[in-house]
Amino acid sequence: MVKLATARECRAYSLGAGSGTASRNRWEYINAGVYVFAAVLLVAGFLAQLLLAPWGGRAGLVAAAIGLAAVLAVNAHDLLAHVAGVDYRLGVAAGLDAQLALVEVAVPVVQIAGTLLMLLAVVFFEIQMERGYRHGLARHGLNLLIAGPALWCLGSVHNICQVYERASGHVQLLQKSVQIPLLLGSTLFLVAGIVNRHDRRSRTAAFSLLGRSWAWFCLSGSLLFLAGGMLNLLKVFKTQQMGGRGMEKLRGGAQERLAMEREGKVPLILEHGGGRRGARDPGAVAVPPPQPPPPPPHGSYKDALVSSAS
Repeated sequence: MVKLATARECRAYSLGAGSGTASRNRWEYINAGVYVFAAVLLVAGFLAQLLLAPWGGRAGLVAAAIGLAAVLAVNAHDLLAHVAGVDYRLGVAAGLDAQLALVEVAVPVVQIAGTLLMLLAVVFFEIQMERGYRHGLARHGLNLLIAGPALWCLGSVHNICQVYERASGHVQLLQKSVQIPLLLGSTLFLVAGIVNRHDRRSRTAAFSLLGRSWAWFCLSGSLLFLAGGMLNLLKVFKTQQMGGRGMEKLRGGAQERLAMEREGKVPLILEHGGGRRGARDPGAVAVPPPQPPPPPPHGSYKDALVSSAS
């Protein structure tokens, strides 16, 4: 249950009308707050698995499912916010700045896929508790408990490997304080799924599919997710206090081109990074060739010199 943590200046969390700075800041706080709420639901769900089992096990899974659904919404919002931040010109911006596609777009997509797999696993176990043990659902559910956190780990590693060129040191420190707990929490969820998959008790009956070791690992990971969410709230507060100073800008001229297009000043010749220089743009204005000088008038001194020379 992880989310994108980046320091991009081009983000537009207010997707509709009223996309001013105040509206964007408010929606960014909502995004961070919903993530913290989802982490609290996960912590409560796994506590119920440990303290109220077997009666509270089903209620704990319901709380975990609601938390995972909230994480889906947060990651989808992160993805749309950064696509809207470049005015939905994703192909042009990503062509000039590859990290936009590899982090701001790829990480939320991977996290959404991992969260969907975890949500499916929880639904499978809910069905088993309702209708009884089924070997096929049990096997798929146990495998999904590994596949989902594996995608979380992939997205967390991808997110933590960002390269900064213009972001200030203070912003980078805030970034790492969010990314490291999310990576550790994803790793604990992956370990929980692997341990539970190879536990003999997870193959006997529906009530023992999710062992106490799995609940303990997931509770520890959820606490790390909660810590990362609180630090993300602090990061949002600090960056908004800085007024956007020290944030990472688009590279390869993408930031300047985006600003010019927003002002209606589209350049005549657009050179993509690494492309051929001097290539003719179909939309460029053709410059006429220079005209030759007019001939000298008849009877002039130059005409007489030319006549005598001939």
